[in-house]
Amino acid sequence: MLESGDVDSVTIRAIAAAVGVTPPSIYLHFPDRDALIVAVCERHFEVFDAVIQQAGATTDDPLESLRRRGRAYVRFGLENPEPYRILFMTRTGGERRREAGSDAGLRAFQHLVDAVQRAIDAGAFRRVDPFLAATGVWTAVHGITSLLISVPQFPWPDIDALIDHVYDLQIRGLSEPALVSMKSPRPPRPPRPPGPRRSPRQRRSPMPGGAGHPV
Repeated sequence: MLESGDVDSVTIRAIAAAVGVTPPSIYLHFPDRDALIVAVCERHFEVFDAVIQQAGATTDDPLESLRRRGRAYVRFGLENPEPYRILFMTRTGGERRREAGSDAGLRAFQHLVDAVQRAIDAGAFRRVDPFLAATGVWTAVHGITSLLISVPQFPWPDIDALIDHVYDLQIRGLSEPALVSMKSPRPPRPPRPPGPRRSPRQRRSPMPGGAGHPV
């Protein structure tokens, strides 16, 4: 499963052969294949979340904590590309797998929401919906990670420099006041100063031969 990244191609027989046991012995611990995959997904999420939490806890600065969380996120994905594909880049069938992945993933995501809330409480971010802001941060680091995994042949810049650049944009956007619409209304024209009215004959421009032509 970890070599191919294709969860739906995994069989109990293949798992048993890989770990050197008989297929019936696996059923002593898991009722079916989906239950085993649920356990694997939950375990990966627990490790993934723990790595990010540890990275964020190495500083008291809420912005630097978010930056370190982002680096740990990308590093985990690059060091564990196939588990990352299974967690975030593979359509896994089975309702139980989706529910387990969702539960474990939401627990990890809540830690990111909490980290964003700390930045808001410290005054580093403006008052913004922390769930919305955390979603934006997550989509940014997931975009970096998934592209680095999927398109390794691209001439990527230094990974840490790329992460810092993306986080600088995120932090700047969450720190500055909300932007007003770019299409601001035009200011009203000042009234024209009063002047003498011209007669219709005066509003005619002269033409050759003395004839008039309306403007």
